[in-house]
Amino acid sequence: MSFSDGASKSSSKSSTKPTYSRFTQQELPACKPILTPALVMATFIVIGITFIPIGLSHLSASENVVELVDQYDEVCIPADSPDPDVVYSKRIGYIQDETTDKTCIRTLIVPKKMKQPIFVYYQLDQFYQNHRRYVKSRNDEQYRDPSASAKTTNCEPEAQLSEGQPIVPCGLIAWSLFNDTYTLSRNDVALPINKKGIAWESDRTHKFGDNVYSKNFQNRSLIGGGKLIDNIPLNQQEDLLVWMRTAALPNFRKLYGRIETDLEVNEIIKVVIQNNYNTYSFNGKKKLVISTTTWIGGKNDFLGMVYIIVGGVCLLIALVFITVYLIKPRPLGDPSYLSWNKNPASVQ
Repeated sequence: MSFSDGASKSSSKSSTKPTYSRFTQQELPACKPILTPALVMATFIVIGITFIPIGLSHLSASENVVELVDQYDEVCIPADSPDPDVVYSKRIGYIQDETTDKTCIRTLIVPKKMKQPIFVYYQLDQFYQNHRRYVKSRNDEQYRDPSASAKTTNCEPEAQLSEGQPIVPCGLIAWSLFNDTYTLSRNDVALPINKKGIAWESDRTHKFGDNVYSKNFQNRSLIGGGKLIDNIPLNQQEDLLVWMRTAALPNFRKLYGRIETDLEVNEIIKVVIQNNYNTYSFNGKKKLVISTTTWIGGKNDFLGMVYIIVGGVCLLIALVFITVYLIKPRPLGDPSYLSWNKNPASVQ
């Protein structure tokens, strides 16, 4: 083959046009609304008059939630010195002394009638459960399968005892289990707290085994928090399951139990607290929360305020558009000149 023949074939090959496609040319059937002033203003108005009632209904539901919040970390510990350093050292010594009686009695008054079920939470502030090393310090396979008790990968420093025996459940999350307890009564009659069914069903059935038992847990010199019952499987110790679902924010609440009886207005609730959990080392806060719920859940004004603000902004924008359009209208273009209203050019 001559050089001229090869050059002509190469030139012919490089000049080949790509195959026409309606997809690549964006000519497939599609909804292409023309944003006229009337359509834009109507859209903002519809969003505004839809969002504002939704926001008001959320705020109304949040207002109907009856909530008692009692911060007890400072009042339940002795502090008889004005010097903050002395107070700090006394608090640390108090909470770490196992021989000290840590019973604390608090009195709460019900402001409105609270219909059951009434939820009891503990709230911790400035506790960073979302820290990367803390979140990773666990081994889910060990929690599910009794034959994997020796698997303690990622659990350091709470993986094994000094003799090499594995800790079950291992990891910092389980080790720091919350262990304050609350006993409630009214009119000197015990007010039971139901602690069954407070954990997620998926945790009880899938993430924690029904034949996995705690072993060597909290047996080291440094105790992080609560202890577990060795003869009860992990999936039935629901306080542990609730705690193991780490919180995304440093201030969080976790479910402690449910009160399954109504509380009347102005009733006096006596709370006996065992103040065991050490939040004083990192200046954390502890609160007891007793709350009802509505169709939106607990008390939370944020979502309702967002709906109202977005709806109000949309109505304001619509009002501005209407004013500008009435004062200085602009002629609209001819939509027949839009590309999708024309017939596509014939392809050679």
